Amino acid sequence: MKLLLTSAGIKNKSIENALVEMLGKPIAESTALAIPTAGYGHPMTNPGHAYRFVAGLEPRTPMVELGWKSVGVLELTALPSIDRDRWVGWVREADALLANGGDALYLAHWMRESGLADLIPELHDTVWAGISGGSMVMTSRIGHDFVQWQPPGGGDEALGVVPFAIFPHLDHPDLPENTMADAERWAATMDVPCYALDDESAIKVVGTEVEVISEGHWRLFTGQAQRS
Repeated sequence: MKLLLTSAGIKNKSIENALVEMLGKPIAESTALAIPTAGYGHPMTNPGHAYRFVAGLEPRTPMVELGWKSVGVLELTALPSIDRDRWVGWVREADALLANGGDALYLAHWMRESGLADLIPELHDTVWAGISGGSMVMTSRIGHDFVQWQPPGGGDEALGVVPFAIFPHLDHPDLPENTMADAERWAATMDVPCYALDDESAIKVVGTEVEVISEGHWRLFTGQAQRS
């Protein structure tokens, strides 16, 4: 699977160009499934956020709004009650999976429970485009600062598809606890490389190649100090 891990969606032309490159064709010729699940697990979200995401009414975090050939909704909490052979076909046929923000651990839980997490290694050409928690879910851990919903086994481990962590919404004016100093303190508690991304930044992952796409500012904390 190809990953486009954004802080706040396809916010600028550089991130959009990266998405088109990963798709291998224009967005207008590509199909997508929107995954709103993460929003239900976070205390700062509500059903209105899920509706606006899937309806393409979130211009501050553009994803569904991009002019896709078609967009469907994939609600992960429903998948365990559906025959697997039915929904796996929907996923395999999609060019992109669009994961809304919210609680990364809640999303990770339902990706595992639904079986979607097990399918990811087989989706070589599919693009996973995440917003905030929808990006953090692919990392090895999120850090205890970001734990809201408590997974059954505890801890802060996400899916571990990539061997690093993400601090989103760096220096966001509405999030006074997301300064660079806060990111540095968070990174000091981690044992993996950590990226702090503002809302104009994203991480592109194709195979083993990792590239930051940004028209804003970001920082990589290598984790060396934590391990020394």
